[in-house]
Amino acid sequence: MVTRKRAPKPELRNVAAILNREASATPTQSAQTTAIETIHLPAKQPRRFFDPDKLNQLVQSVKEHGILEPLLVRPLDNGEYELVAGERRLRAAQEVGLSDIPIAVHELDDRQALQVALLENLQREDLNPIEETDAVLELLGLALDAEKNAVISLFYQAHRSKHRGQELGQNVLSQLKIVQEIIDSVGRFTLDSFRASRLPLLNLPDDVLNVLRQGQLEYTKAQAIARVKDESQRAKLLQQAIAKNLSLSEIKGKIKTLKPESEPAPEKVAVGRLSEIGKRLQKPEAWGDRKKRDRITKLLDELERLTGEN
Repeated sequence: MVTRKRAPKPELRNVAAILNREASATPTQSAQTTAIETIHLPAKQPRRFFDPDKLNQLVQSVKEHGILEPLLVRPLDNGEYELVAGERRLRAAQEVGLSDIPIAVHELDDRQALQVALLENLQREDLNPIEETDAVLELLGLALDAEKNAVISLFYQAHRSKHRGQELGQNVLSQLKIVQEIIDSVGRFTLDSFRASRLPLLNLPDDVLNVLRQGQLEYTKAQAIARVKDESQRAKLLQQAIAKNLSLSEIKGKIKTLKPESEPAPEKVAVGRLSEIGKRLQKPEAWGDRKKRDRITKLLDELERLTGEN
């Protein structure tokens, strides 16, 4: 169950309204401009990967038409600004060499600024599924004042209650209502579809997940590499794919040439299974059911006894 520090602020609709209002504005309607060097990136950036081809297309558009949609910023104490939404436009303007850029200024606290940035990113069509999943979970975490694992646990609680006829407490139900409202506002998922199609992505191998989150590789390429089970082979292929910008077809071709993995020793298989089980036991949903929790504890006691015997 998620334990909230305080009731979530009813501000999500407000920041969504800011985005909708600015999306309809033009430089003519919003005449305020600033020198491009007065705009600074925030310390925490929700967006990690920018497709080079699409960014280049935007650069060409800016060369021809200028910045058609003002950047959303918030004022800093020194008379300069922190970017809230519009990093792709800022990058394109810098690439073109613009000296001034149209802005829309809003007074936003740290929480509101991050919410706006997350919502703005989720409205984009070029997010990869990992970025999208991270953004939704972070948005939910802000609304619920909850850690990521606790938010994930809510999805599984909802699933269990639906399929096992379990009753949920009023606190959990109120939290799920907030989750449902935010999922509906994103418009791409239901509670069940996000749980089934997005949360499993977080179980990709750590090296692949880190590459995706750092924006070093497109999702489709990383997904293909994730199917390579041998860690050393996978690490080498990841390095090649990034350094040489291999295409998806080139990656698949290299995977076909990999030597089959040698059959691991039974004890290594057992240790690997235990490691994977350990990872799953760190997730809150593994301990949500009392009978399941008691059974796991007994099995751990038995395993500890067996491995301690001479």
